[in-house]
Amino acid sequence: MIERRSFATLGGADHGWLKAKHHFSFARYHDPARMGWGNLRVWNDDEIAAGSGFPPHPHADMEIITYVREGAITHQDSMGNKGRTEAGDVQVMSAGSGVRHSEYNLEDETTRLFQIWIEPTESGGKPSWGAKQFPKGDRSGRFVTLASGFDEDTKGDNGALRIRADARVMGATIKAGQRVTLTLDPIGHAYLVPATGVLEVGGVRIAARDGAAITGVETVEVVGVEDAEVVLVEGA
Repeated sequence: MIERRSFATLGGADHGWLKAKHHFSFARYHDPARMGWGNLRVWNDDEIAAGSGFPPHPHADMEIITYVREGAITHQDSMGNKGRTEAGDVQVMSAGSGVRHSEYNLEDETTRLFQIWIEPTESGGKPSWGAKQFPKGDRSGRFVTLASGFDEDTKGDNGALRIRADARVMGATIKAGQRVTLTLDPIGHAYLVPATGVLEVGGVRIAARDGAAITGVETVEVVGVEDAEVVLVEGA
């Protein structure tokens, strides 16, 4: 089953400095039919104005992955970590037993990103943070694992940022006319969103910032209709 969730149907909010769209119920947006997808709980499509951001706030028991699409985000947390993540790169925070962090756009342009929350396999544990560059050229015409909680030898997950969840986050750049075959766990849940461009996913047309909720299939063909940059979460 492949269900298209068009960008126009997503919930969201406009706070002036933050324009957010929610693929699943979040904050004041509540849709009982979209509470999550397997252990994927949140997929937010955020636009953060220059010189603004999220002040320090707490999290616990959640794996939080940030994929920067345009601009950059600067992270700082109660563990003493500080880092700047640029477009195309990824940061991961395992909230564990509890952490406070801030996320600011210190750039002179709007930052656009996906923020993805995945439920951990176990609650508690020591919180952690990490970030890594993932050159887009390395994922041309293929899906590369960006973050994973699976064994590092599985699906080439070595080199990915580590998360504490039965899930992986993958990225690809697919040119118009290219075909990429995805192998998935048919009893798991996958969720795919093009950051840019247009794809056909198992014959279903998915435009930029639409979601494709996938389950019950072992292989699915992804075809570039337009040049596309795509992010995928495969989980339980």
